[in-house]
Amino acid sequence: MASGIFALLDDIATLMDDVAVLSKVAGKKTAGLLGDDLAVNAEKASGFVSSRELPVLWAITKGSFLNKLIILPLAFLLSAFLPSAITIILVIGGLYLAYEGAEKIYEYFFPHAHKKEKPKLEKLSKEEALSQEKDKIKSAILTDFILSVEIIIIALGAVGNEPLLTKVLVVSVIAVVATVGVYGIVALIVRMDEFGTKLINLNEEDNSFSDKFGRFLVSALPKVIKGLSIIGTIALLLVSGGIFVHNIHFYHDLIENIPFPGIIVEFLTGLFVGFIVLLLINIAVKIYKSFSPESNQ
Repeated sequence: MASGIFALLDDIATLMDDVAVLSKVAGKKTAGLLGDDLAVNAEKASGFVSSRELPVLWAITKGSFLNKLIILPLAFLLSAFLPSAITIILVIGGLYLAYEGAEKIYEYFFPHAHKKEKPKLEKLSKEEALSQEKDKIKSAILTDFILSVEIIIIALGAVGNEPLLTKVLVVSVIAVVATVGVYGIVALIVRMDEFGTKLINLNEEDNSFSDKFGRFLVSALPKVIKGLSIIGTIALLLVSGGIFVHNIHFYHDLIENIPFPGIIVEFLTGLFVGFIVLLLINIAVKIYKSFSPESNQ
């Protein structure tokens, strides 16, 4: 009886050791994508009234955990019984990410003339502010879903030849670390100004180290958010381009001999595909509007 218990404990210890080692391997392969995930979600989680930042971020985090709970079992089932479906799902997600990145660039250079400047959240009614929050939360959770699919698939590929239990544990660890790590850092970023203000008010001195560092944090936050918005847009195009390059074989063979670094090829691929999708969607919207009852009145 005792020997059986010790044998079981030894098996569990061996399994946990394998999981730890393989988690490091999978973590290295997903590190770049986690950085993209951070940039994208930091940009999406910003722009709220100070008192609403953490509640909104918590809502997005809960949505991210729910995404993982949906994706993980489906990923394991598809990898076992229908592996080709994973590639199709990745490509569809890549199309959405490419479109979102291209749409941001298009809006920057050619803003819609009919769109009025959005009032600040402080000037909105409670109902309008909540409506904007819900829309932004939904957008963030949808983008998180697509990025989570890519992260989980890459992690799954890193342990493709391992036993099923090891696969489940390693990929689940990566999924939890991705969510907690990414949104933990995002929370620190969006609360930089609040922390800076507390440092400024820490003592009555006007030129102490805490005052200088606090003022630096307060003044740096808008620049950090703007920088992350740019990085997030680039990240969307890089991630989508990487999906197309690595999962569409004929395209991968086509660009294999191009004398450019892979990251440039992936960015240009995401940019090109993104603008193609943006063009098609704009044409579809115009056709739909031309046939809608409102346009004929």
